[in-house]
Amino acid sequence: MSLIIDTVPETVLLGDQEYAINTDFRISILFELLMQDKEIDLESKTKEIFNLYYPDEIPDELKKEALSEAFLFFKGGKTAEESRETKGSGGAQGKIYSYEDDDTYIYAAFKAQYGIDLQDEDLHWWKFKALFSSLNEDCKISKVMSYRATAITSEMPKAEQKFYRRMKDLYALPDTRTEEEKEADFADALGF
Repeated sequence: MSLIIDTVPETVLLGDQEYAINTDFRISILFELLMQDKEIDLESKTKEIFNLYYPDEIPDELKKEALSEAFLFFKGGKTAEESRETKGSGGAQGKIYSYEDDDTYIYAAFKAQYGIDLQDEDLHWWKFKALFSSLNEDCKISKVMSYRATAITSEMPKAEQKFYRRMKDLYALPDTRTEEEKEADFADALGF
């Protein structure tokens, strides 16, 4: 699928029938938030995925395939191997953006760079993803994500280390890890 050659999909093929899928960027943001919520059990998440993405009832025999298609849609129609995405909500350096906590930065960036008012726009998720991943480095959200992603090393000059520590503290996202995850990360950092 090429965003510049092909038309963005409005349906997914399940079995031999096409089903409408909700393409609005807000839905996929809600999907990401749902997947990150550790308070919601897997069964409830699964039901909510169907509520979010599929306006029509999906037959039971197609639900597993429909879940796979929802995840593939969320990823922009590309498998992990096919994707070259560089901006993400996670990774080795940790979470570098949050749709909840960075909403004003993201809103302002789209308005300033593209003239798009995200309150007024019906924007396909894949288009939103492409625009978000291509925000210029002068946008506040791009700077904030860069601060969060920068690894502070002993090779950096002391002033640079101090600057990035201050920026990381200033723009830190809430720590949503469980106590067990925090302890495991601490043990990993100590080499245990």
